[in-house]
Amino acid sequence: MNWTRRSAGLLVAAAMVMSVAACTADGGGGGGEAGGGSDAGLYTYKDQTYLDMGNVEFTVGKKLGVAHSTTGDDAGGAGENEEPAATEAGTAYEVDGISPEVAIAIGDTPKTATLFSVRSGKEIPPEVQKLIDGS
Repeated sequence: MNWTRRSAGLLVAAAMVMSVAACTADGGGGGGEAGGGSDAGLYTYKDQTYLDMGNVEFTVGKKLGVAHSTTGDDAGGAGENEEPAATEAGTAYEVDGISPEVAIAIGDTPKTATLFSVRSGKEIPPEVQKLIDGS
């Protein structure tokens, strides 16, 4: 293997590691605030993709099931026909007053759950925006 191919292979591997690292968010928070319990910025639940909404106060509802974190970036790093690869699971919970089709909470426990919302382009659903504005 020549030097150019070896260097190109290392650059590709480094780019993949950086891409995965860019998809993760700092943990922290808890008690119904964003930032606790989840490591990735994107999760899927029932074929819907949800994005981490950051430090938002909300009330956790009943347990829904399992959500899976995905690799890739928020801007649609996967191609249109590609499904993001599932990497780890978290417990999905309802968010009081908001349909699970719009937003869910994800975490190991209700106290460490983080708010996640669907997005249409750059638009945040109005129900979720009200929570963000009230935080």
